[in-house]
Amino acid sequence: MSKPKKIFITGATSGVGLLLTKKLKADGHDVWATGRNMDVLEELDQLGIHSIYADLTKEQSFKELFQEMETPDTIIYCAGVGTFAYLTDLEEKNMIQMMNVNVTAPMLLTKYFADKMKEKGSGHFIFIASQAGKVATPKASVYAASKHAILGFANAIRMELKDFGIHVTTINPGPIDTPFLDLADQTGIYRGKLSKHLLQPEKVVTSIIKTIDYPVREVNLPSYMGLTSKLYAVFPKSVETLGKGFFNKK
Repeated sequence: MSKPKKIFITGATSGVGLLLTKKLKADGHDVWATGRNMDVLEELDQLGIHSIYADLTKEQSFKELFQEMETPDTIIYCAGVGTFAYLTDLEEKNMIQMMNVNVTAPMLLTKYFADKMKEKGSGHFIFIASQAGKVATPKASVYAASKHAILGFANAIRMELKDFGIHVTTINPGPIDTPFLDLADQTGIYRGKLSKHLLQPEKVVTSIIKTIDYPVREVNLPSYMGLTSKLYAVFPKSVETLGKGFFNKK
């Protein structure tokens, strides 16, 4: 590992975010974490992690919230929500929540910190996106839209910030074996159908950590997913036809 970095993580109180936060602290980094679960935040605080309670979907002053932290070297956006249901069955509040948490909050945070990183002349934004942002499936319309949006955002700012020494990475995993799946699909059908294909969170965490010292444009997990998304971009109708049984999660 290179010298310790100041790392800021959103969504640090569950799933990949929680595991990543603890691992980075154990590796000697100066870790700052946000989330809404007070019990977990207190646990992280006991480990020497700077924990900040924050609902990043609410209007608030980032300047006041992060004044003590100053400018991090790396920011990792792990916060995310999803509701898997057909569009006509989705409640409007769930649609709005997905867009606020998955898109609007990281965009606003990136704007806030990009100015500071430009002054510093270095920085690294890591977005935990999704293969859903490349290949949409039924019952994931709004979730896929939110991930499409964050990928487009990351691709644009990567070009804007490159000359200022700022890196932008997207991590694009397939389904991960975390509580996120159970919250997104309370029927359990999604987990059951994809049980053999679920990524272990430890694998995702390892891939994220590698990019901290060696920034890359994107990481697809599992790696073959990169080829799948490229085939979909070129032959969308064929992929949708061949994958009909896999895509439809009834």
